[in-house]
Amino acid sequence: MDDQKLIQMFWERNEDAIRETDTKYRKLCFGIAFNILGNEYDAEECVNDTYMSLWTTIPPAKPRCFPAYLSRIARNISLKRFRQGAAQKRSRMTEVSIEELEEVLPGSFSMPDPDAEQLGKLINDFLKTEKESTRGIFIRKYFFFDSIEEIAKRYAFSESQVKNKLSRCRKRLKDYLSERGVEI
Repeated sequence: MDDQKLIQMFWERNEDAIRETDTKYRKLCFGIAFNILGNEYDAEECVNDTYMSLWTTIPPAKPRCFPAYLSRIARNISLKRFRQGAAQKRSRMTEVSIEELEEVLPGSFSMPDPDAEQLGKLINDFLKTEKESTRGIFIRKYFFFDSIEEIAKRYAFSESQVKNKLSRCRKRLKDYLSERGVEI
């Protein structure tokens, strides 16, 4: 089903919108939640919470890119659950990913910050300057929380190449943010 039709179904309060979203995007939502939480039960609950959030936010929201909007909701719900300690088994990969970014970003990456929107814009602007593969690797690691092994397979790099690319990208991001007055 077309994404614009899905959005229209939400606007019309057609309950089939949730079923159709689940059919088309369950794997994406579950993958995000599971990568963050490392627990199938908690990931499943986050997927259901994601659908509920879609129902309550559309309308008034009318997302331009439905998969990105959906992914962001699934990620935020999963990170909130992760932070609250509701997951029985925390994902070490998620902890490592967050720790890596804390070295680059101001304050605590896991805590809300009043300047988070501006910081997000700066990170997006930075990523636009990176090569497509580097940008993809960064997003897969720090947004979707994919493992190094998964990223290496996806981009046909060795695991050490992925680690090196991420390390250099974090350093460039740190320099980029510093040049724009962001205190680390």
